[in-house]
Amino acid sequence: MTGQPSLPVPPPAALRRDPLPLRGRTALVTGASRRAGIGFAVARRLAAYGASVHLHHHTAHDAGQPWGADPAGPEGVAAEVRDALGDPDATVTHGPADLADPGAPAELLRAAADALGGRIDILVANHALSGFDGDLDTVDAAMLDAHWATDTRSVILLVQGWARLRAALPAPERAGGRVMMMTSGQDHGGGMPGEVAYGLAKGALASATRTLATALAPLSATVNTVNPGPVDTGYLSGEAYAAVAAMFPAGRWGLPDDPARLIAWLATDEAAWVTGQVIDSEGGFRHPG
Repeated sequence: MTGQPSLPVPPPAALRRDPLPLRGRTALVTGASRRAGIGFAVARRLAAYGASVHLHHHTAHDAGQPWGADPAGPEGVAAEVRDALGDPDATVTHGPADLADPGAPAELLRAAADALGGRIDILVANHALSGFDGDLDTVDAAMLDAHWATDTRSVILLVQGWARLRAALPAPERAGGRVMMMTSGQDHGGGMPGEVAYGLAKGALASATRTLATALAPLSATVNTVNPGPVDTGYLSGEAYAAVAAMFPAGRWGLPDDPARLIAWLATDEAAWVTGQVIDSEGGFRHPG
């Protein structure tokens, strides 16, 4: 006998998987306007796990991309997330925001909290600016500013606003706070020399992860960032698509539900001791360079 106090051992009931581990919790998922996207897949997973979810959309951005806006529109996208709801008492709502506007993150948080009963337990900052980028020779101040505003500044402001909402709650009600951000492959292989502005903006989020995790720990919250690798969201085809698929050991692209499963798990109590991490979920992708 060493005289050491015995460590707490979880009771058997705590070891059994809850089919609705997010029952009673609420989530805001940004960039969830396309059924082919990661945000939609994340929202469906969270809803299936029992959470109520508010979907953020910016259809003007999608409409300007080669793939276009989802033909079902925001309500059609939300309807398919509702179909996945695991808890009949949960709800799915949605609303617009151009997060390049400095005031938009706070406004979106207020709207989401109002729609979900006054609180947001889970924040998934999935949105990003697509296109409007270049290599080192062509990138300019406007490109750098645009990606900074949407991909980095708005995420930090969302986290700030979310933390203020959590701080206003009584301490016992803060348990289960989760923040998930999204990065990219800028720190692997040869980096992203053709997307300098995007790579810098996403790299900033990866670098901020541990700082934010430390700042939010007193609120009983975790902060993690996920690198999903190349995910088939409909933006590439033909020979280029096949070339990327060949860089995966499994011979296929990632699917939106691949990172969604990880993000949904990070939102549960099972991941309560995981924070400050940048996690790759990219199927062993072999980065060029």
